[in-house]
Amino acid sequence: MLDRDKPLLIQSDRTILLDLACPDAENARLDIIPFSELIKSPEHMHTYSLSALSLWNAISAGLSADEIVARLKKWSRYDIDQRVLFFIEDTASRYGNFILTEDESDNQRLLLKVNKKLFFLQLSSSALAKKYLKAEGDNTFSLSRLERGKIKVELIKMGFPVDDRIPLNKGEHVDMNLKSTFSARDYQETAVNSFLGSGERGTGFGTIVLPCGSGKTIVGLLAMARLKTRTLILCPNVQSVHQWMREIAEKTDIPEDMVGEYSGDSKEIKPITVSTYQILTYRKPGCEDYLHFSLLRDGKWGFIIYDEVHMLPAPVFRITAELQSIYRLGLTATLIREDGREDEVFSLVGPKRFDTPWSELAERGYIAQAYCHEIRVALDEDDEIKYALASKREKYRIASVNKRKLNIIEDLVKKHSDDSILIIGQYIEQLEEIKKRFSWPIVTGKTSNKVRDEIYQKFRQRKIRVLIVSKVANFAIDLPDCSVAIQVSGTFGSRQEEAQRLGRILRPKEKSSHFYTIITEYSEEEEFAMNRQKFLSEQGYSYTLERADV
Repeated sequence: MLDRDKPLLIQSDRTILLDLACPDAENARLDIIPFSELIKSPEHMHTYSLSALSLWNAISAGLSADEIVARLKKWSRYDIDQRVLFFIEDTASRYGNFILTEDESDNQRLLLKVNKKLFFLQLSSSALAKKYLKAEGDNTFSLSRLERGKIKVELIKMGFPVDDRIPLNKGEHVDMNLKSTFSARDYQETAVNSFLGSGERGTGFGTIVLPCGSGKTIVGLLAMARLKTRTLILCPNVQSVHQWMREIAEKTDIPEDMVGEYSGDSKEIKPITVSTYQILTYRKPGCEDYLHFSLLRDGKWGFIIYDEVHMLPAPVFRITAELQSIYRLGLTATLIREDGREDEVFSLVGPKRFDTPWSELAERGYIAQAYCHEIRVALDEDDEIKYALASKREKYRIASVNKRKLNIIEDLVKKHSDDSILIIGQYIEQLEEIKKRFSWPIVTGKTSNKVRDEIYQKFRQRKIRVLIVSKVANFAIDLPDCSVAIQVSGTFGSRQEEAQRLGRILRPKEKSSHFYTIITEYSEEEEFAMNRQKFLSEQGYSYTLERADV
């Protein structure tokens, strides 16, 4: 059966194409968001995917398999392949067979009840059970409360989702409200509602995915104002710590003396504490202990915000597994991790609760319209023989630091004479060479936090128009007027880095933004550039290509 007016094309591989030309496309999108994952959102057709995890997340939030199937049939242009329907029903049937509850006789232990004997026997014979679980009768295991997160992660990997019925602890009350002069955008309110729901079991933990520049910090503040509890905010660097503290001061009524910074520079623990991943994972040379893990373990937090959650270091994964009784929110522009650990973010911090296409927010004026350009330049003649004899990794470095890129930089800076410009690169020697030639200021990992803050402030005030930055500027720096980024080298094929670097110029502004990538033609850099651009192409951005004559 064919109905061309319906917007969904549901394919046998469980991908869902949403035809934006159909009048009901937006209604269909809202219907499928709770149980599918956005994969691509170019200009005419968006792609979603049905996965076991996306379905289990929806079912845990109260949707049934019947309701999911009914929504798909309502909007599907064609009859749905029977294999897709079977996958939905089979996946849904797996949820609810493993139930995690409290052990009323021992508050240090939890109980894992298994509703099907076959599943109980399967788990009994697994290495996981032998190490962490103790059989209590013919359908129940007991486990340590501290292993709650680890068990959930491992069982999902085995295809056994856990229905976690242990309530979250709200934590110590902290009176905090948003100032009356501040108003949130509609999608920010929707994101927080998706995260908190109506307070029912299965909500209050999860991840919000929004583009850089769209106000993820505001989403965190909205959630804090709703929960009104002792809160720890974890950030990728000290600059983002200071940005959070500025936003808290400007937009909430909480007294300044109730907000503390816990970093390499300061060790304050207050009802609202803002810290960095680096300080949490610090340990002395030759020592296995992480000196500051007590901040997470013993802080009596009611709410933890993981800013740039895709950067979550491995040691913080481990301790996050212990914090399953706490409200927790992950914020990110992309859940892509080059180490492939996205599932652990989902399992330990929580499922993706809200996502929206970058192009949609750009159309509404909430982030800047951005144009991406790739400029290819020939390899410097002095390096041709060295390049030909080098290893693959060394070839990439030689191509990345190609001296001919400097002339392109000069031309682009002249072309955008009225713009605030970032020059971004991976290799410090290359950035120092740019500084030597043009005398622009530079920020690298060796630049002290105090000096970084001073340079960024001058850039915001337009006292500095062009700034050279290393990968330290990939994340969470607030440079709202920056409208041009020139990328001279990157971390191999990192899609996540490409997205973050574009994000430096996406704060809404009257003029359009431009993102330039300069690469060496006929080199290893070309292949890596294609992979880096993949994520942004899927978000609806296109790259113009040109060959430089220098």
